[in-house]
Amino acid sequence: MTYKAEIPYGAYWSTPFARWQGSFANLHSIEFAAHVAKLELARRKIDAATFDYGALGMSVPQKHAFYGLPWLAGMIGATQAGGPTLMQACATGVRTLLAATQEIETGMATTALAINCDRTSNGPHIYYPNPRGPGGTGAAEDWVMENFNCDPLGGHTMLQTAENVAAKHGIGTAEQHELVLRREEQYRMSLENESAFLKRFMTLPFEVPAPNFKKTAGTMAGDEGVSQSTPEGLAKLKPVMPGGVVTFGAQTHPADGNAAIVVTTREKARELSANPKIAVRLHGRGLARVALAYMPEAMLPAAQRALEQAGRSVGQMKAIKTHNPFAANDIFFARQTGADLNSMNNYGCSLVWGHPQAPMGTRSIIELIEELASRGGGFGLFTGCAAGDTAMAVVLEVCDA
Repeated sequence: MTYKAEIPYGAYWSTPFARWQGSFANLHSIEFAAHVAKLELARRKIDAATFDYGALGMSVPQKHAFYGLPWLAGMIGATQAGGPTLMQACATGVRTLLAATQEIETGMATTALAINCDRTSNGPHIYYPNPRGPGGTGAAEDWVMENFNCDPLGGHTMLQTAENVAAKHGIGTAEQHELVLRREEQYRMSLENESAFLKRFMTLPFEVPAPNFKKTAGTMAGDEGVSQSTPEGLAKLKPVMPGGVVTFGAQTHPADGNAAIVVTTREKARELSANPKIAVRLHGRGLARVALAYMPEAMLPAAQRALEQAGRSVGQMKAIKTHNPFAANDIFFARQTGADLNSMNNYGCSLVWGHPQAPMGTRSIIELIEELASRGGGFGLFTGCAAGDTAMAVVLEVCDA
């Protein structure tokens, strides 16, 4: 199918992603996302008064997050826009895009902003009062680290889900390390010609604001925390879990950042597009859940459902992007679908540039659009797993308007 809602070409952006406890560690993620959005909308000459809906995605709460999207919209000057704040772990970026699309499809809005932000650095330490607890004590959790390390349904870690899939499908350490080197090589494509690919959607050098957003604290030439792996260095790494096959080199790292996509009607898309001759059309969505503690497998049925809705096959995809917190994700997906493992994730992916949950899928979709545009158009697929053994996927097309 073809949705009525479109993404205006170029009406999207992403910050660089910064390593955990790095350059963005002390920036309130919602205020930071609003700060960036104001600048990026101005660069694109998009008036904030255009928006009549927004969806804010985040997975790590920040102070005043209760006010969510309306707060962010007010900070960017879109005081007329309302909408939800959504959380679906690493699938949040696709979820907010779907929410924006649905609002346009039903005629409830004409122009929507799907904006996603997260800061894994300095995550909240939450205390839950319980006056009836022993001595009146309550319960507490470290939001980021404890939830990475314990799925409450099974008591297992995120890493265990990768180990389970690797064991089930015979994915070894050496194969994962070989793919890591390929993914880093693909990321370096985005750095060629003074980061020409990244500059298609990212303002570089990037000015890092001070926590009060009144001055510039520093600049970033690009993503911060990207590894420079070597075969010899990877070979020295031992699996993180005893008896396992996944090393620290074959998994992503926590990070901070934000990203956003504008969604609107077909007619309005021509007006807001950086190139009115290019259309970005949405064709399919997919949501899936698999067996407990087999999270990486979920990206397959989610992709299959999105492809089915689009009436397309994996073989018809000119470009494929994935959220791959573990190298094993991509190996499993390629084996099951016949997709070319070495051609997936050109220019970058979360395995390389990091894991700030909510904006990851948004950045991947933006990179998918730009890869397709650079190659003359065509169909593309993004699919990615999320906590709770779930995944979401989207099929889109870049074509002549």
